[in-house]
Amino acid sequence: MTLRTLFPTQVYTAKLPREVARILNGKLLRQSEQIRQDDVAGRRWSRTNYPGGFTSYGSMHKLHLWTPLFEQLERRIRPHVHKFARALEFEMTGCELAMTDCWVNIMGRHAMHGLHLHPHATISGTYYVVAPAKSPGLKLEDPRLDRYMAAPPRQASCRIENQTWVTIPAEPGQVVLFESWLRHEVPANTVDKERVSVSFNYGWF
Repeated sequence: MTLRTLFPTQVYTAKLPREVARILNGKLLRQSEQIRQDDVAGRRWSRTNYPGGFTSYGSMHKLHLWTPLFEQLERRIRPHVHKFARALEFEMTGCELAMTDCWVNIMGRHAMHGLHLHPHATISGTYYVVAPAKSPGLKLEDPRLDRYMAAPPRQASCRIENQTWVTIPAEPGQVVLFESWLRHEVPANTVDKERVSVSFNYGWF
């Protein structure tokens, strides 16, 4: 018999070197808290669109162009994006993947990100600055889910490639990359400590 795996959905994870991440995350945490304090428009946007948390998505979404620290983070992320693009076998002759958006998310208790994708982007991802124990990870949806029709449920012990939802745990210093069409969400934060992450998009046009 021949069993082929066709049309796989690939997700990339990597951790920055421990000491690099420790120093960088300390600085990112302080600057993220300062952004929250200074960004009046962002706090207003978050009250309506991100209850229980703060995100600069609706106000300051190009932090890599505005602050040296987030530019430094982009330089750390960029090699991983290029490595992921090679694994996806993108034809990039004469093209360049560049960060187009970068924003900070601070999840308080009960804050959540609903199911969504990132239009007009090629590769999206997140970098974890602070991830307390039991804080939510990144939950990814099987993109074929709306086409399963008469398929029965999967076995509880099925392999990860056959699961319809997969959660990547949040870990400080970790980069997670995925193609921007992949729908994803972050369930509600059930712990009292804040979870801090930086989300971003890369595009080639």
